[in-house]
Amino acid sequence: MKNIKIAFYIFFGGFSLLLIQGLLLTPSYANDDIIIESEKSEIHSYINFEKAAETSVKSVVHIKSKYLQDEIYRYYDPFYGNRYFNNPKEKVASGSGVIISKDGFIITNMHVINEAEEVEVVLNDKRTFNAKIIGLDPNSDLALLKIEASELPYLKFANSNELKIGQWVLAVGNPYNLNSTVTAGIVSAKSREINILNDGGIEAFIQTDAAINPGNSGGALVNTNGDLVGINTAIHSSTGSYTGYGFAIPSNMVKKIIKDLQEFGEVKRAYIGIHILDINSRMAEELELANVSGVLIAKVLKNSAAEKAGIKSYDVITEINNRKINSVSQLNESIIQYDPGDKLICTVTRGKKELDFEISLQN
Repeated sequence: MKNIKIAFYIFFGGFSLLLIQGLLLTPSYANDDIIIESEKSEIHSYINFEKAAETSVKSVVHIKSKYLQDEIYRYYDPFYGNRYFNNPKEKVASGSGVIISKDGFIITNMHVINEAEEVEVVLNDKRTFNAKIIGLDPNSDLALLKIEASELPYLKFANSNELKIGQWVLAVGNPYNLNSTVTAGIVSAKSREINILNDGGIEAFIQTDAAINPGNSGGALVNTNGDLVGINTAIHSSTGSYTGYGFAIPSNMVKKIIKDLQEFGEVKRAYIGIHILDINSRMAEELELANVSGVLIAKVLKNSAAEKAGIKSYDVITEINNRKINSVSQLNESIIQYDPGDKLICTVTRGKKELDFEISLQN
């Protein structure tokens, strides 16, 4: 009987040990599975730029602008001493452009073709065309070209208002005459004003850390779907080469300007009729504003769209058509997307009240 009890205890103890080991080991295997699945998920979550690059490269062109530049030469005349003569020589500047229609409309920067006698466009497939200048807009540094071709690959416009800081983007162009170059980065900021355009210029750039160099001007900034979100225009650099800051004109702004150049040969700009200022903490304190959000209306012009709508000086604009406004450049970017005669809802704070006004934009 005693031997039976001993055998029972041995059996029960061995069984318990196996059971405990099973319980302890099972979570260990489960954890390994989770790690493997996590690694797989992480790998599959990586963004693939191949499709966007393939689409955009085919739709970005190399632009060569030929122009005459004066070259002054000196020579010695035995009767009159030093004399000078001018011998103009042909120069070639290069940049990039973006095909936006299958029948050959192309966007680029105005500074890429400024004062050009002849504009040559080289497609990704190496075909070459002479381009006609359809329209120029110095206030945005945009130009519209046309080549006689059909069934061309082209980029579709994305809604740049929906672009988010931190979103991946690709810059596509021809820096240093290197055709079809693609670089990747993120959207670093929106509605940047960097004071590179003349008086009256509208600056509301997308800032990106995708590498942009001389020759990228006029090229495409695209999202991961390969849709156009901006036209690469400028870099911030003391050397003239990329140092981490690139700037692109937002696609919504581009789309409106190009549409006007196609239809009218010039841009029809809409105005509210106000003088505006960015708000700082000192200004907010002096005017007893709740915070520094929005844009301060310093003056409402007489008989302007704003005055007719009921807006007053020292109102603070906080929204345009439900889009938050926090800077002068952001307001300008919003308004330029509309045509004269369009109506929009302008939200302002007046004292402690929030008011909505319907404004009919003027030319």
